[in-house]
Amino acid sequence: MPNREHANFPRAGFFRRCGAGVYDLLLAVAVYMIAGAIGFGVFTLLTSSGLIDMGSYEHVSDLLNGDSLYKGLYQLWIALCVGLFYISFWSYGGQTLGMRAWRLKIQHPNGQSLSMITASARLVWSLLGIGNLWVLINGDKLALQDMMTRSEVVVLSKEANQMRNWRGV
Repeated sequence: MPNREHANFPRAGFFRRCGAGVYDLLLAVAVYMIAGAIGFGVFTLLTSSGLIDMGSYEHVSDLLNGDSLYKGLYQLWIALCVGLFYISFWSYGGQTLGMRAWRLKIQHPNGQSLSMITASARLVWSLLGIGNLWVLINGDKLALQDMMTRSEVVVLSKEANQMRNWRGV
């Protein structure tokens, strides 16, 4: 059910979105590093157990950089982890940690939270953040990803930003 109480916040402008984006970029780098370490550990385990043949490569890092199949799988794993970071935060609560610091929330215009599918589409349409440039030329303060997913980024009041659980409120 839509949350009418929180549906009428003003939309966020370009610079506020960028501020939250910088915070979230730092978190995404941390997710990238952790996912890389886990992926590297899994490949090391698979090669040491003999399930993956090292071929002419001396070290797992050589294998991951040299073999296009394993390199692709490793990069896909990392991209999925970083993507799921954003999708999870957007669909559960509508805020990443950077958005929380800047009092921003992603929602549908009626106040309803995004589904995982809509959040996934939003990630694709954001074009790695380039979609936010549309806010500069759009008088409605909507980015490309907002328009394509029928969502919006709003600026919350300090009181509304203190709420911990957006679902069902």
